Amino acid sequence: MNISETDRSRAEAPAASWAITGGEVLRAVASGPEGLTEGESESRLARDGRNELPTPPEPSVFKRLLAHYADVLIYILIVAAVLKAIRGDWVDFTVIAVVIVATGLIGFIQEGRAASALAGLRKMQSLSAQVRRDGTWGVVDSATIVVGDVVRVRSGDRVPADVRLLTSGRLQIDESALTGESVAADKSDEIVAADAGIGDRTSMLFSGTIVTAGNGEGVVVATGRDTEIGRISVLVSEQDQMDTPLARQLAHLGKQLSILIGVLAVVMLLIGWFVHGLDVDELISAAIGFAVAAVPEGLPALVTITLALGVQQMAKRHAITRKMEAVETLGSTTTICSDKTGTLTQNEMTARTVVTAVSTYTVEGTGYDPVGRVVNSDGQTADLAVHPDLSDLVLAAGLTNDAHVEQTEDRWRVVGVPTEGALDVLAAKAGAATGAVTRVGAVPFESTHKFAATLDELPTGSTPDGVTRFVHVVGAPDRLLDRADTERSADGGTAPLNRAAWEERIDALSAKGLRVLAAATRPADGVDNIVLGDLDGGLTFLGIIGIVDPPRPEATAAIAEAHAAGIRVKMITGDHRGTATAIARELGIAPAEGEVLALTGADLQAMDDDELRRVVRDVDVYARTSPEHKLRIVRALQSHGEVVAMTGDGVNDAPSITLADVGVAMGIKGTEATKEAADIVLADDNFATIERAVEEGRRIYDNIRKSVVFLLPTNGAQALVIIAAVLAGIALPLSPVQILWINLVTALTLSLTLAREPAEPGLMRRMPRSATEQVLSSRAIAVVLTASVVIGVATFVVYLLERDRTGDYAVAQTSAVLMLALGQLAFLLNCRLLNGSAFTVRVLTGNRNLWISAGLLMALQIMFTYAPFMNDWFDSTPIGFHSWALTAGLAVGVFVVMEGAKAVIRRIGNRTPREQGALPAGNATHRA
Repeated sequence: MNISETDRSRAEAPAASWAITGGEVLRAVASGPEGLTEGESESRLARDGRNELPTPPEPSVFKRLLAHYADVLIYILIVAAVLKAIRGDWVDFTVIAVVIVATGLIGFIQEGRAASALAGLRKMQSLSAQVRRDGTWGVVDSATIVVGDVVRVRSGDRVPADVRLLTSGRLQIDESALTGESVAADKSDEIVAADAGIGDRTSMLFSGTIVTAGNGEGVVVATGRDTEIGRISVLVSEQDQMDTPLARQLAHLGKQLSILIGVLAVVMLLIGWFVHGLDVDELISAAIGFAVAAVPEGLPALVTITLALGVQQMAKRHAITRKMEAVETLGSTTTICSDKTGTLTQNEMTARTVVTAVSTYTVEGTGYDPVGRVVNSDGQTADLAVHPDLSDLVLAAGLTNDAHVEQTEDRWRVVGVPTEGALDVLAAKAGAATGAVTRVGAVPFESTHKFAATLDELPTGSTPDGVTRFVHVVGAPDRLLDRADTERSADGGTAPLNRAAWEERIDALSAKGLRVLAAATRPADGVDNIVLGDLDGGLTFLGIIGIVDPPRPEATAAIAEAHAAGIRVKMITGDHRGTATAIARELGIAPAEGEVLALTGADLQAMDDDELRRVVRDVDVYARTSPEHKLRIVRALQSHGEVVAMTGDGVNDAPSITLADVGVAMGIKGTEATKEAADIVLADDNFATIERAVEEGRRIYDNIRKSVVFLLPTNGAQALVIIAAVLAGIALPLSPVQILWINLVTALTLSLTLAREPAEPGLMRRMPRSATEQVLSSRAIAVVLTASVVIGVATFVVYLLERDRTGDYAVAQTSAVLMLALGQLAFLLNCRLLNGSAFTVRVLTGNRNLWISAGLLMALQIMFTYAPFMNDWFDSTPIGFHSWALTAGLAVGVFVVMEGAKAVIRRIGNRTPREQGALPAGNATHRA
């Protein structure tokens, strides 16, 4: 067909293609049943672009590396290095520069690069498609499809673009990745309301979804970024990455330290200039020494390594961490928003209840694994020979479907429609002899009549009356009730249909969130074929089957653990309100009794952002939601200061997973898009793993806090020593490179001991800490300041005593460095039990890394003292037994004094309301 320029200008799909006829859509996109010509398709491809998602710009390696140096404390060291270079102190400059470079590289190497979520979304698109061009069907690269192309799909195909159906035959689409619904969607070319949600647009096929049954033809109405998947990709790219609570706290701490360092440096320089008359070179040297002493340059490396160790530990627990900061953020989570299908549930349809006119039967086992019993009301296995009512129903269920289950290496899976797979598993569990039956004819399922029927020949002698051919029907209960005159009785015969009783039973199952199917039959001896018109009446109603996507068994316990830890769990799903509410009750998200406050997408659409913010924390169930709704819910929660973890497995979860403080994706059943968007991927698809990851995150934060409390007195003590020397007008007890040495050596040996500390008792019985809480509380600051003074005084005393005893400046400095090392080792023991007394054997046990770190520290210190090349680099010198004994004795004194100080701080703290996190263990917190 030839398209004029005028036609081209209007070849745009209408906003609601699903709400007008297929013919109207074809005219709107300037196409026809025969499709486009090759020339027209090429013209539109050149105009509109390829059917691909846009590739996002990625930062260069250089920019990503520089990001790890964006820290005010690093800036102070850079200034110190520049001043050293200007003065020509190249050894000191080199050491400071190495420290700066190493600090950034550690974070860069450990973290790696987080891949874009959009790459995963692109993988969801089909590679090829069947397209009619010039009136002939052919296979083309799906990237060359344009609006107006006529395409066809069949079972197993991936839909190549957004398509408005023109014709369909028993077409069903798995849209769970897009909508969150666990049941395959029935499709037809009938128009639907313009305001229908994505899950209700039955005349539309969406790019990236999978055809599970049937076939269809349609016209392409959107490609590339204009498709539903493309719209989601835009939402993903628009979400700003939020700083983690720890990042915000450390940045705040860095600013506070930088201001304090600046103020003290000015005071020190003024005193040195006006009081002692020091010259400019001496003042510059003192200022550099003070800056290097006061800056905890080991802190970024310490935090990075602690998080990296946490990443390794979480991997052992099946939680693969893609972004290190997510480890700590998960530990501060106050709310977990979870998708239902495939996350809280198994995404495996399961027959749970069978109801006949005679009895109600319970089906054991979940998922597609055909292991489990069908039991009667007494809890006994229901023998089909004793229960003819059950026998007829499960036989009909097993015969009237084309699905089957098969075992793969790691699990059972369904081949065909999931609902039919559930019926196949039910028949296997009940022991129905479906293998001996021959299918003679069939009426396939269509959305117009909502049932499927088969004409089956049973083995001779398998029925009491000798009839060997039967029609079996399975489908929507109301459609089968309309066509039934009788129902199966207890003796296997028939009785008049009691429709009112059946409608009550159907309502009861529906209220529990079950999808209800019905089965019926009638004799058909002498019949060789059936058509739809043969099924208008005369059926015997056999009963109903309640089917559900069952909750994961471990998820219920994990949710209870989360609630005990003060974490709210909210279900956000694309499924129907009734199903979502029933599953929420079963999981413990919603109360088992009473009314459950649940909002649907339509409810959210009617609310503005202020209204949503007012109710968002009180609502635990959200149903029939779109990706935009999930984003609004996450934003509303974050506006209250909540730290939100978002879990999911479908493409529709990717934007909200990106926006959340920590995004969690399912590793087995999750789409590539969701995994690429997430911070953490669960390798076992187990919701319980999230709860274990939260515990690990809390342990890591505790250990980071302990490490900061331990690390800062090193810098505090050094800074006090420098200030004291300037105030006294004497030579500096420590040079800048010696200060860098002791800072790094203690940070990378002793501090890592605390990084591996086990979890405190009762860790998961605390309430989540406030996102505004700082790493250092007032009580922790009191410990840091006291330790700084105690270790600083001990170091200054050692320097003065050794200087006066030997008259050797190098011996005095080397002994002072040793005092700092041994003082920190003693303080490490204090820090292991900050909330209690360390006068116990426990302080020496429970963490074998303590002795490894202590041994490594002493080995490095011996090398610093006696290795000639170290003496050249750091102006150190060998020292004798007297210096070792003096420093060791004072280190014991540091331990004893700090234990006394801790006791006093605890006593004072107990007289005032306790602060959460005042010290690293066991304190309760308030909800933000």
